[in-house]
Amino acid sequence: MEDDGGERSSFVISLIENRAKEVGMAAFDLRSASLHLSQYIETSISYQNTKTLLHFYDPVVIIVPPNKLAPEGMVGVSELVDRFYASVKKVVMARGCFDDTKGAMLIKNLAAREPSALGLDTYYKQYYLCLASASAAIKWIEAEKGVIITSHSLAVTFNGSFDHMNIDTTSVHNLEIVEPLHSALWGTSSKKRSLFHMLKTTKTIGGTRLLRANLLQPLKDIETINTRLDCLDELMSNEQLFFGLSQVLRKFPKETDRVLCHFCFKPKKITNEVLGADDAKKSQMLISSIILLKTALDALPLLSKVLKDAQCFILANVYKSVCENEKYADIRKRIGEVIDEDVLHARVPFIARTQQCFAVKAGIDGLLDIARRSFCDTSEAIHNLANKYREEYKLPNLKLPFNNRRGFYFSIPHKDIQGKLPSKFIQVVKHGNNVHCSTLELASLNVRNKSAAGECYVRTEVCLEALVDAIREDILMFTLLAEVLCLLDMIVNSFAHTISTKPVDRYTRPEFTDNGPLAIDAGRHPILESIHSDFVPNSIFISEASNMVIVMGPNMSGKSTYLQQVCLIIILAQIGCYVPAHFATIRVVDRIFTRMGTMDNLESNSSTFMTEMKETAFIMQNVSQRSLIVMDELGRATSSSDGLAIAWSCCEHLLSLNAYTIFATHMENLSKLATIYPNVKILHFYVDIRNSHLDFKFRLNDGPKHVAHYGLLLAEVAGLPSSVIETARSITSRITEKEVNEMEVNCLNHNQIMMAYHAAQRLICLKYSNQKEDAIRQALHLLKESYIDGKL
Repeated sequence: MEDDGGERSSFVISLIENRAKEVGMAAFDLRSASLHLSQYIETSISYQNTKTLLHFYDPVVIIVPPNKLAPEGMVGVSELVDRFYASVKKVVMARGCFDDTKGAMLIKNLAAREPSALGLDTYYKQYYLCLASASAAIKWIEAEKGVIITSHSLAVTFNGSFDHMNIDTTSVHNLEIVEPLHSALWGTSSKKRSLFHMLKTTKTIGGTRLLRANLLQPLKDIETINTRLDCLDELMSNEQLFFGLSQVLRKFPKETDRVLCHFCFKPKKITNEVLGADDAKKSQMLISSIILLKTALDALPLLSKVLKDAQCFILANVYKSVCENEKYADIRKRIGEVIDEDVLHARVPFIARTQQCFAVKAGIDGLLDIARRSFCDTSEAIHNLANKYREEYKLPNLKLPFNNRRGFYFSIPHKDIQGKLPSKFIQVVKHGNNVHCSTLELASLNVRNKSAAGECYVRTEVCLEALVDAIREDILMFTLLAEVLCLLDMIVNSFAHTISTKPVDRYTRPEFTDNGPLAIDAGRHPILESIHSDFVPNSIFISEASNMVIVMGPNMSGKSTYLQQVCLIIILAQIGCYVPAHFATIRVVDRIFTRMGTMDNLESNSSTFMTEMKETAFIMQNVSQRSLIVMDELGRATSSSDGLAIAWSCCEHLLSLNAYTIFATHMENLSKLATIYPNVKILHFYVDIRNSHLDFKFRLNDGPKHVAHYGLLLAEVAGLPSSVIETARSITSRITEKEVNEMEVNCLNHNQIMMAYHAAQRLICLKYSNQKEDAIRQALHLLKESYIDGKL
């Protein structure tokens, strides 16, 4: 489309984000007419993943939606571009231009490859952000360059994130990483049945988000993984450090990472004019952030004391870059000059409101002191009113709760109300064993109390203006602090806590190699072993010389659990956590592909088999040499002959790659692959048959094993009527007998055909023979006798 002859970049980048910390990027190369889509979870508050991709593409134009207040603790992609890419042309397009539906249609019409190659027809809901970005980028390019992109001419690729393992939405669902497969069945009060919920013992909002982001996009960098594992080693061997860190991290507010967004954007200057309720609310949020920041900085000396003698890189680096950084002490001192020393972050609504009103020291602002007096007077009047009603209406158990929406209200137990409440009480609502209500006097005092508090907030922000400006100058320091606290929360309160609650040596440190094998000795399913105490461990070994494992066994023998178990152990290892195994060494995986479910997809009008084929096509067209492919029962949703043919050909294709593949199947014919390809290994789950009953051992053994008529045995266990079972047995015996008879007939037919074939061969030979007539007559006579005797 464009050729400037030089090495200057020709990329146009479009960026958009959502409130779940996901970023969608579309990179359009004007020179080669190619479009690169990326969508990933931003694991860093400083947008490190986005910076990495922007650095990689080095764009000439960056397209963003209009700037809004960034979602909790993030600087926003628009602000990011302004701050770090000021030299790049920035284009702001209306949010309506970021249309994922239109983007999906454009990709379908313009892409040179089929959308199924990108997985966009199956996974368009997952990639809606990058599709929205693509829509905006294509719209701008066509308008700015005055061109129209021709149909099926655009080279489209989906890159995901370069620094993290890519796990598609279907695999996230199949592996139960975030939600259990049958969450509706289990209900919300059930035991932990997903990897995220098992590890979710974090104490901060940021730590929980970081954990989720890591599980959805595990690390690929071995050095980073090992630094986390080194940290875990020290925490597990130093009990004092582990418990000390756990206690100190509780001193930091849960919302520490959210405080940053209030310092990233500077509002209009506050004046002495009368301001509305929205301005008072903004002021309140800023004051709350200052108090929260003060509480976090007050806890830093405690963190410093605990980390002083830490040896591992992460903890030593935190001590050096945060605990010993004098800027934090300077800001803390600066805050102490304005903010009252006794003010602390509070979660109880009225205590938080009082702390915010009295945040600034007395005597700094006269108008603020007057507003505080009014706030105190109205608060006191409200409590006096409650005492008056207790005595006047004989309601000794009348309580005075408070919430931010209603302000103060009355809560009276049902048992204290004789008949009806006096007509003075209004807005009566039943709430459990209590009645919630108000009065006109209380409503009036609430309005005055809220107005006084609003005045306090606005006056307080005026007093804090210089302090906030000083904090904004060092915003990167607080970004660092928030990221450090999130990382420590995840490693200490999630990883270390989970390992410490298990029996000794149940979890071990995994080893990593660049091109070595995947070897897991006595691995266990991390979710199921917390539910079943007698979980049977199993091992796996895959290498480049033996890169495919075919797992066989009847239904319910444990194949699907085993496939899921291997994937979850790898994910745990690549987020830097110990794994439930006796030993584990892992070749870093860049993508995990799974094909496990069997159900129709009504939205795309796909049958079970069609869904299966689309998922398989997505795997085949996107697999790389360092991928892990896990396929469960491929081909069972169609006829047995077609299913076997598809499964066999898929296996042969995957065998030609260096990717590691685990293939679970019922099809015993697939075991013949091992006789043809030396890099195929056959395993089976052992099942003991006693008195026509299946005894599942859930133990993996080498080689194939045939379990005759296990379907009938399982049907009997499931409770099918005995008459039905007997009928099925007779049908099976008839089918088997028929197959044997057919085989005998086929053998007879085959022999006759072969005899005729050999006779014809000899006749052709005699036809062109140079022998005398008598010799030929004798040969024909012998041929006739042999044919009649059936000895040809």
